[in-house]
Amino acid sequence: MRPIDTIINARWVIPVDPSSTVLEDHALALHDGEIIDILPIPKVDERYQPKTFLSMGEHALIPGLINAHTHAGMNLFRGLADDLPLMTWLNDHIWPAENRWVSDEFTHDSTQLAIAEMMRGGVTCFNDMFYFPETVVHTCTQSGMRACIGLIVLDFPTMYAGGVDEYISKGLDLHDRCKGRKLISTALAPHAPYTVSDEPLKRIRSYADQLDIPIHMHVHETADEIQRGIQSHGVRPIARLAKLGLISPALNAVHMTQLEDSEIEQLAAAGVHVIHCPESNLKLASGFCPAHRLMNAGINVALGTDGAASNNDLDILGEMRSAALLGKAVANDATAVPAETALRMATINGAKALGLDHRIGTLEIGKAADVVAIKLNDIESMPFYNLYSQLVYATGRDKVSDVWIAGRHVLKDRQLTTIDEHQLKQKVSEWGRRIRTTGT
Repeated sequence: MRPIDTIINARWVIPVDPSSTVLEDHALALHDGEIIDILPIPKVDERYQPKTFLSMGEHALIPGLINAHTHAGMNLFRGLADDLPLMTWLNDHIWPAENRWVSDEFTHDSTQLAIAEMMRGGVTCFNDMFYFPETVVHTCTQSGMRACIGLIVLDFPTMYAGGVDEYISKGLDLHDRCKGRKLISTALAPHAPYTVSDEPLKRIRSYADQLDIPIHMHVHETADEIQRGIQSHGVRPIARLAKLGLISPALNAVHMTQLEDSEIEQLAAAGVHVIHCPESNLKLASGFCPAHRLMNAGINVALGTDGAASNNDLDILGEMRSAALLGKAVANDATAVPAETALRMATINGAKALGLDHRIGTLEIGKAADVVAIKLNDIESMPFYNLYSQLVYATGRDKVSDVWIAGRHVLKDRQLTTIDEHQLKQKVSEWGRRIRTTGT
């Protein structure tokens, strides 16, 4: 028998690929951070001698969930400015709060809070866009979290950088320093068409080509953005981005609530990835991403939460349910965005968008051991007839019992193993007190 790190026996294994597959009474064999076997439970004793053996007789194992768009550094602003339209929310509340409070220390504590929340919700990888990305890398490394780190670019100075040259210089330096890190990748992250001008966008496209990394950007989030784009540039933002060479397979276009048929055809032909953030778009009344139409056109659509300041949670299981329900309403079709599709949006589709589908997004031999165990024998989960439907329509993140990232057991029976929850709560409470007392 082969000595290995971990065996996880489970009632069900949902690998995501092949589609519609549910493996009953199967086990995952994990070693050196990878999945080395998926096998029927009776065969485990014949093949392996694990250091750690776990029996999860009423659990489903799924691939780690991927939050394909968030701002982890905004978690300390959760609930700060609610029930407002996007530009009022940004201009009058969030950007002033960021200028007042965001620092290296703030970003660390806020990101740690975000990581803790995501781990407890089954998220094993997130695609981030925020200031002080170096701090985000450090915090992820401390916590054992996988992340794609956005190298943010804006036209205007902030507490992080004085202008475009400094944003890009810092970003390229961080990209170089992240080479070889197993859990960290990078993406160029120009904030949005209305905050980044043409010349920086041309440079970003050039660097994306040279470095072979994604471009992560808010695009067509609101009707106001479209009108401002036409007034400033004479064309809709997608047309402008196309002229600049950014409509390509490198682009992760976030939100995309305002789309014409010709634009959908253009995006499909170019291989653009769309990141759908249903709950944030609903809360800010930004519009509806036509997810069903996009996928029917052949576009890869992944799921994100956006930041906790506009959602107000980082719950990808909840986003799956919202995406499925909203997708049906927008398409006026009860068969649109079925449960299995919603799960794919939160797993392999996110991995494809980030260029990480060779490592994560499915449970397959040779891939990273990013695994989530979901308990399905509680009152709220019984009875069930279709496992995909149960996970998407009836399962909350409180049912996530255990999480592994690259084989490391980061959540064990609902307890974080890499983050001191008591200390984190104390820090978060103190930040809340300071922000409430001082204001923005």
